[in-house]
Amino acid sequence: MTQKPILLLGLLLAVGIWGVAQNPPATNPPPAAQAAAPAVIGPAKIAFVNIQVAVATSEEGKKEGDTLQQFIDAQSKALQDKQKALEALRNQFDIQGTKLSDDARQDLTDSIDVKDTELQRFQQDIQNEINRRRQKYQTTIARKMLTVIAKLAKDKGLSAVQFMDQNRDGYIDPSLDITDEVVKAYNQVFPVATTPALAPIKK
Repeated sequence: MTQKPILLLGLLLAVGIWGVAQNPPATNPPPAAQAAAPAVIGPAKIAFVNIQVAVATSEEGKKEGDTLQQFIDAQSKALQDKQKALEALRNQFDIQGTKLSDDARQDLTDSIDVKDTELQRFQQDIQNEINRRRQKYQTTIARKMLTVIAKLAKDKGLSAVQFMDQNRDGYIDPSLDITDEVVKAYNQVFPVATTPALAPIKK
């Protein structure tokens, strides 16, 4: 008789524990983390540089441009000589063509073809060499100029410096153009060595 209450009590305790496991007590959710306040970005200060003009008008750019022009002038003279030689052969053919034997006429024709081919190849080779030399010195100066632009932008408190692009820029306020300042700063940082003047000969 005494075992029934004990068994009933055990069943009640088991049911109570199972119910708690199925329905855990409600807990308060953690407070939502506050979103970080966005950083305040002030108005940007932007300037523009015409890099092609800057490279060409720098002292180093002028010197390299003069050197390239000397090369062009020399090759132009060589080109003119080749053109004159070809023209002389053509004139010879026009004057003597009908008087020459078949073999001599064919030899002259072959010579004209060879000279013409040499002339065309010479023109193409020289143009490629001119482009290569120009690209080389312009790229070298522009790469060095980037360091000058970066320092100038920092000194002036600029947010960005953009290269002018006529295909993109409809209008730029002239006050935002710092090309002249870049050239002046570049000439100071990368001065061009000048050849000292020769002393006059004493008589």
